[in-house]
Amino acid sequence: MRMGKPLLLAVAVAAICAGPAGHATAAPARHAAEPYMTGIWEIYPDPFAGDENTFKELPVPGDGPHLKEPYATQWKALRAERDAKLKAGTPLVDASTLCLPEGMPTIMGAIFPLEFLQTKGRLTVLAEFLSQTRRIYLDRPMPPPNKLVPSYYGMSIGHWEGDALVVTTRGVKEDVRFFEIPHSGDMTITERIRLTAPDMMEDQITIDDPKMLVEPYRFTYGYKRNDKYQIMEYYCDREDPLFKVKPDGTIEMKSISEIK
Repeated sequence: MRMGKPLLLAVAVAAICAGPAGHATAAPARHAAEPYMTGIWEIYPDPFAGDENTFKELPVPGDGPHLKEPYATQWKALRAERDAKLKAGTPLVDASTLCLPEGMPTIMGAIFPLEFLQTKGRLTVLAEFLSQTRRIYLDRPMPPPNKLVPSYYGMSIGHWEGDALVVTTRGVKEDVRFFEIPHSGDMTITERIRLTAPDMMEDQITIDDPKMLVEPYRFTYGYKRNDKYQIMEYYCDREDPLFKVKPDGTIEMKSISEIK
């Protein structure tokens, strides 16, 4: 479940400053062939543009996964239950409302802005939502499967192919779910991240998981650079700052007094 961004920003963000005035800092040194991706990136087009709905479920990207049975039937039933609860105004609890990291590839959905930082040997992705950090290590081998420690973001290894940063991610924990889609410990996520214009970027994502999927699941996220935006602190301290979990497993928005 995702909260409509216009309302969430109104509640959680009283004012966003463009940052202190002063001289612009020089861009960090990087290989001449690398496109400049450092900056603040917002999802584009904005799925919440002009929508003040408090509770809104983002659509499953692409055409959705082609899961094997019985996973396909189980997943469709779960999505139907979520949709029904959402329409009733009582959405089901999910990882984010339990203050858990989104993990991969959900973090790249950028419901709140992402900050990309290019440094030597690494691209770091910082998410405003829950102050998450994802690290993409460049030009090094992927550890063998028995050396991977399952984690929310997995191990991400990248290299440049022309103007595209090609990233392979493995070792995502099996209980980390992207739109409730099940996956095995053998899942591999491949990304091709590239600038489509000086301030526009896309991330072509392919999920391979032969144990669960009939065929690879492909979709693309688009982003627009907005370096006037200042990333703010967004932490969960044992409970979501804006929602509360009810005994029946659904969630509701806190009152103004509870938020304060």
